[in-house]
Amino acid sequence: MEMIIGGAYQGKENYAKKLFPEIKWKKGGELTGEELFSAQGVLRFHEYIRKVLQNGEELSDLADKLAEKNSNVILVSEEVGYGIVPADAFERKYREAVGRVCTALAEKSSKVTRVVCGIGTVIKDA
Repeated sequence: MEMIIGGAYQGKENYAKKLFPEIKWKKGGELTGEELFSAQGVLRFHEYIRKVLQNGEELSDLADKLAEKNSNVILVSEEVGYGIVPADAFERKYREAVGRVCTALAEKSSKVTRVVCGIGTVIKDA
């Protein structure tokens, strides 16, 4: 598993598509759980987390399941924990969930790259 992360509008998707031109990319907000476990690459992975939360589903073991069922997936996710803390309770829960899931996935990933201004910096390469 590999992750590409970064803030909004920092060029993560273009970076990922250039780095992995052969991958058929899926968008997180459009995926079912079954599709996530078979996708080659997922853009906007954070939108998948939002959808799961909105459906009242559980995220606690998502990182373990994904690492077990789709260990070669490339995940591209926005870092949503920076900035002003939202007043809305769901938005706070969403931000926390993205942070916790991505932290667990980064631990299981062989490589994590952070993209800022379209430039990728490898922050984990194990």
